[in-house]
Amino acid sequence: MHHSHNQTGHISITGVSKYFGRHKALDNISLELEPGSVTVILGPSGSGKSTLLRAINHLERVDEGFIQIDGDYIGYRLAGDKLYELKEKEILRQRVNVGYVFQNFNLFPHLTVLENLIEAPIAHKQLNRKDAIEQAYQLLDVVGLRNKADAWSRHLSGGQQQRIAIARALALRPRVMLFDEPTSALDPELVGEVLDVIKKLARSGTTLVVVTHEIGFAREVADNVVFMVDGKIVEQGSSDEVLNHPQHSRTRQFLSKVL
Repeated sequence: MHHSHNQTGHISITGVSKYFGRHKALDNISLELEPGSVTVILGPSGSGKSTLLRAINHLERVDEGFIQIDGDYIGYRLAGDKLYELKEKEILRQRVNVGYVFQNFNLFPHLTVLENLIEAPIAHKQLNRKDAIEQAYQLLDVVGLRNKADAWSRHLSGGQQQRIAIARALALRPRVMLFDEPTSALDPELVGEVLDVIKKLARSGTTLVVVTHEIGFAREVADNVVFMVDGKIVEQGSSDEVLNHPQHSRTRQFLSKVL
């Protein structure tokens, strides 16, 4: 396990269910993810992977159960033995601890790469402009794009845009980073450059949760692999256990299709 020194980023998911109308998108999910660990969530489309990811930073409200990061209830506060939903402002403040990288890059097209990276730390009063710029160059080094600081984001390739989106999420120094199929919108030849950045982060002590179909990446980088079907966890364990010795027929069937 690559543990971080400060041991933050522990994610605890307890009995979480989520309904969309009568459809049960998440069905009694429980997971413990250690600080600094890398978890890959696999499963066919419609299995609830993205919904679970969105619940971790309260982009999706859960109907049953709760999620905690480092003991804090996400989206709620506990008073007595009741959970009360936080106000939007408090939810946004909490979300600073959780970086989120979407399928489709979500950069501000009217800003340069550098401006994309300094905007949030300044807005959240984490850093002054000078320090935010310094940090931005460090993050550009992490993702290998220092030479693009002054480019407009819309002039970058998809792979470059996604690497900048990762840098932008890192700019708030989150304890947890969530990736929702970060390579699915990319041309095949650009997938590797984005996965390489995530591999680098995997050794940095930030807790990573990655929804992806990239089995090779899961095999190489994941501490835990979670396999979901129909909103349920069918199988979970180390990447070796789940990928090389799957117990469940649904897991075996899925892996035989994608390998």
